[in-house]
Amino acid sequence: MSTAPAAPPIPVPSARSRPAARRLAESALTVPGLAAFEQTVRDTREHVLTVAELVPLHQLHGWHYDEGTGFIAHESGRFFSVEGLQVETQSPLTTWGQPIVNQPETGILGLLVKEIDGILHFLMQLKAEPGNRNGLQLSPTVQATWSNYTGVHGGLPVPYLEFFQDPARRRVIADARQSEQGSRFLRKRNRNMIVETEEPVEARNGFVWLTLGQIHRLLATEDLVNMCTRSVLACLPLGDGASARNEGFGAALARSLARGGPELHPLVNVLSWITEARTRSETRTRTVSLDALTDWEFTGGRIRHRAGRHFDVIGVRVKAVSREVGQWWQPMIRAQSTQLAALLVTHVRGVLHVLMQLRAEPGLTDAAELAPTVQCTPDDCAQLPPVERPPFLDLVQNARTADIRFDTVLSDEGGRFYHTGSRHLVVETGWLPEPPDFRWLTLGQLEELTQHSHYVNIQARSVLACLRSLFHGGDR
Repeated sequence: MSTAPAAPPIPVPSARSRPAARRLAESALTVPGLAAFEQTVRDTREHVLTVAELVPLHQLHGWHYDEGTGFIAHESGRFFSVEGLQVETQSPLTTWGQPIVNQPETGILGLLVKEIDGILHFLMQLKAEPGNRNGLQLSPTVQATWSNYTGVHGGLPVPYLEFFQDPARRRVIADARQSEQGSRFLRKRNRNMIVETEEPVEARNGFVWLTLGQIHRLLATEDLVNMCTRSVLACLPLGDGASARNEGFGAALARSLARGGPELHPLVNVLSWITEARTRSETRTRTVSLDALTDWEFTGGRIRHRAGRHFDVIGVRVKAVSREVGQWWQPMIRAQSTQLAALLVTHVRGVLHVLMQLRAEPGLTDAAELAPTVQCTPDDCAQLPPVERPPFLDLVQNARTADIRFDTVLSDEGGRFYHTGSRHLVVETGWLPEPPDFRWLTLGQLEELTQHSHYVNIQARSVLACLRSLFHGGDR
């Protein structure tokens, strides 16, 4: 008679296995001075450097215009390509074409966390990317495409990657594949990870341990905390560690983070609303030759919109010190002007609610995701008649100073976007009725959605990280 194998033993919890949210809240409350960090930045600037020189697209070493497909691609067939995308929507009937970046691989955006003197610290990287407007920015511990971390570029290995690839060396706090910009990338995703280790970990040159409270404070500095970091920070489970202190904005925000509080819409209804919108979406897309885009042209060594709107596709030659590769060439996206990612927030029975819109974008994997209240390029909207302007744009642009809770310009990801950024704005308002594609949601509901893939877009995650940085404060 055969004997069934014994079940594996149940793991014994670590002594440090208190609820992650409570420990994260303690880290958010811990804000030591930043003098040591500022010195690290000065020291790092001396040996970490990336310089990008603009060059014509046809002079990009290793890249070519493929006559068969009409795409700009790398000779290796790896990394990414720039393709034409033709888009058609049915309601309302609209068609347009645009260039789009196709990078069919999943990268890793990973934050490594460790207790130091009883407080959770995050290992942050001071990373210089070719598109950064100010050189160094604060990036996740690991920020790497699949091509990077599998060594396709032939460069040095990615530091600390082992903690995100070896389950035995980590405890997972959050892990979900999330989308990138759906108007610039074709179905691009990154694995957003936060993992904790109990191993001794030394901060190498260019890396620094920071508390969550320090990172929150640095979010208010223009172009310092990069978009990848903001995306991962939005996935942190803060809710069960939130505690309302006193009254006012900070207390309403803490109550909003806590799960199970008063909600205007039960989460099951929110999920049904999203699913219904995705099911009836009639957006059709197909890739086409870049030459087939009638509103775009190759001119001056770049691809530009004939009316000078939206963005350009440019070429850069990159020289880098202390990167996995010392020199490379690549296409990049350069926006014509600063974009806007704005959230309207209000109090409902003492709980902060955020007005989110459900927004379809042609490059998203699942048709539509939750986006900020306003997500647009204001300069592109300036000439539109009022009926065609995004809802609530005028309200957020004309907000009183007293109602603004957060207002900082922060960069888009510097590996694909050149000197491109968005104004991150949080505005407190009174109660406003919900248009059909909008819902008032709590931060706890949004936090639960970020634990899963493809519900909250990257612009929303970015500005939600800024709002959540006011966890124990009022405004920034």
